Amino acid sequence: MATSYKDLRVWRQSVDLALVIYRQTQTFPKNELYGLTSQLRRAAVSVPSNIAEGKGRSSDKELVLFLHHSRGSLLEVETQLLIAQELGYIEATKAKHLLDQVENLAKALNALINSLKKPIAA
Repeated sequence: MATSYKDLRVWRQSVDLALVIYRQTQTFPKNELYGLTSQLRRAAVSVPSNIAEGKGRSSDKELVLFLHHSRGSLLEVETQLLIAQELGYIEATKAKHLLDQVENLAKALNALINSLKKPIAA
């Protein structure tokens, strides 16, 4: 098992997603700076932040709780990307790429959660 949150593949993937979201939202309309732009960025940053915080806790049970928070933030990102696409802030091909990235990250998060929930055979 990874000793640091930085060793977790899912953390690295979520940081990569947050960086892409930051770059993509630079092209959003300026009137969205305190709206969708800010909300999307905060949700994207919350994903790896919750993974890191959970990894810093004292038990796998607490880590799983924070991984669930991370997954919730990821679903916020997905919803906000869909809204941004509908508003025409993100072109369809870029939105599809981002949504695929979100889906892959969700699968990785779910796999990690499931692996931590399984009882350890003695």
